[in-house]
Amino acid sequence: MQTVKLKIQRSEPSSGKKVSYDEFEVPVEEGMVVLDAVHYVENNLDPSLAVRWNCKAARCGSCAAELNGMPKLMCKTRVDTLGDHITIEPMKAFPVVKDLVTDVSHNYEVAKKIPPFTPKPEMKSPFLINQIDITRSKEFRTCIECFLCQDVCHVIREHHSDYFGPKHVVKIASLDLHPADCIDRSELLYHEGGLGFCDITKCCQAVCPEDIRITDNAIIPEKERIVDHVYDPIGRLIRVVKGRKW
Repeated sequence: MQTVKLKIQRSEPSSGKKVSYDEFEVPVEEGMVVLDAVHYVENNLDPSLAVRWNCKAARCGSCAAELNGMPKLMCKTRVDTLGDHITIEPMKAFPVVKDLVTDVSHNYEVAKKIPPFTPKPEMKSPFLINQIDITRSKEFRTCIECFLCQDVCHVIREHHSDYFGPKHVVKIASLDLHPADCIDRSELLYHEGGLGFCDITKCCQAVCPEDIRITDNAIIPEKERIVDHVYDPIGRLIRVVKGRKW
């Protein structure tokens, strides 16, 4: 029977267990995904292995990890696409709880800072929206909050800045593009969200399991909105005349 060798990172910071790697040999079945292999280890070789998962259908984003150094969903990545040796590590942008489980709670704290959808006072529900507006924001609604884009972002990963991160720019863009919304969240992104730190390398876009064009359709339009506010002289004059700061 064909087998695959898994090299899994182990650690438990709360108990003082330092980072180490355990190797396991797992039998391969047709159509097997990495999460299947990890479950085999958990059920048959080492029940102490900690791994987070839920739906096993690439809908919940819980099983996000780094496979051979690339952020991916374990339930969506076939074993036969990674070769005979697979290194499995937790997402490096977040604190490790144990083994492959990371603490992503910071993302929920950031989400609390984003003003919710606020319809224009003159608009009544149900909203009548043009199809082009629906199409523009629809892709952002497919985000499964796996946080792979946050993990691969080198600003968050290496510099630990105050940048909200691509996942939250996607959320803000989905609200800003809604024609019935009346809040301009670009000020939040500029002053508190650190969008200026992003240098649009498109690494977040490359790892998105939902193929959301994060950089092209969310980050760049939000950057353009900020530039209009900060550097457009006519816009600045209008704001001064109207007594607005932003």
